[in-house]
Amino acid sequence: MKGVRKMSALKRRDNKNRVLQRGESQRKDGRYCYKYVNALGKPQYAYAWKLLPTDRTPKGKREDLSLREKERNIQKDLYDGIDTKGSKMTLYQLYAKKNAQRPNVKKNTLNGRKYLMQALEDDLLGLMSIDRIKPSDAKEWAIRMKEKGFSFKTISNYKRSLKASFYMAIQDDCVRKNPFDFSLSDVIEDDSKPKIALNEKQEKELLHFIKHDNVYQKYYDDVLILLKTGLRISEFCGLTKKDIDFEYHTICVNHQLLKDKDGYYIDEPKTKSGIRKVPMSDETEQAFHRVLKRKQKSKIKEIDGFKDFLFLSVKGYPMQESNYKYALRGIVKKYNKNHEEQLTNITPHILRHTFCTKLAQMNMNPKNLQYIMGHSSITITLDLYAHASEVGANKEMRSLIA
Repeated sequence: MKGVRKMSALKRRDNKNRVLQRGESQRKDGRYCYKYVNALGKPQYAYAWKLLPTDRTPKGKREDLSLREKERNIQKDLYDGIDTKGSKMTLYQLYAKKNAQRPNVKKNTLNGRKYLMQALEDDLLGLMSIDRIKPSDAKEWAIRMKEKGFSFKTISNYKRSLKASFYMAIQDDCVRKNPFDFSLSDVIEDDSKPKIALNEKQEKELLHFIKHDNVYQKYYDDVLILLKTGLRISEFCGLTKKDIDFEYHTICVNHQLLKDKDGYYIDEPKTKSGIRKVPMSDETEQAFHRVLKRKQKSKIKEIDGFKDFLFLSVKGYPMQESNYKYALRGIVKKYNKNHEEQLTNITPHILRHTFCTKLAQMNMNPKNLQYIMGHSSITITLDLYAHASEVGANKEMRSLIA
């Protein structure tokens, strides 16, 4: 979503310096306006003298709903009254219809849908009826998205969602072909940076550097645990005291800690396979013992029923991916100043990738590795087969990395 954030950096404000949401504007006479696309794919406008229900209506003006109230009613009408007249529905409507068939999704997924809906609303392709969209139109859309600053990964995710929407339209006999059935890399350059795992020497030297650096040594146990468990960073940040089982040498992963504009919240793991018990090596257990000895006071006592988070910032708030990304950038920068062999950019995901790569190179049973990583499909891990079990994964991993 990198490109989306870049586009939303410049926020419009009203005459009271309040941030206006997408589609909202304020006229010179003080009246608010909301632009949207109706069921026929045509731009429409709603007006109000108040932005929020709590605002006062200007003197001499008729009492009416606020703009935000009107927006909610409009969106409800759009979802409840989606135009299903086959091929004449717009791409915007088709995607909305696809989403309406699977309403109960995670918060992250819901936010992703909103971003794509906004992108379609802002682009000519979103207003086109699906029977008029050709592969060349879809490819030109991808080029425009790239020019607007969206990353290859984001465009690829959007393309996949729209391709799935068109398959639904094909099944409903609305269209014959799928205009999004093409290779994106043939249209725009894949500038995604490849994930390069640390080799054994780099991993060892990185940990040694962090351990003995006066500034970054506070991150030593955190980085070590990430390198030795392969946890997703959101799973790692969500760990609480009761998730660490020293008796059975495992980490219980059954939730993740996330944060958005509304604050922290707990969600289920990324996939159903994400619920698992990750084995700990002796070195990892020792790191957790040191973490538990930290005398930190949390500013947040409980988040959605979870408490006693293990990894806190200096200010006492649960650590997030952004905290570790920032710290790792500083670590790599300082490391490279003191080492001839330079490290490339390291992120929490690179640490996870390093863990997975190392065990795969050790010829670990691929199904056990899939279980430990929490991958939903074996193809994500290795194109191999075997039967995974908690006992088998625990036994093999501890023998390999103890």
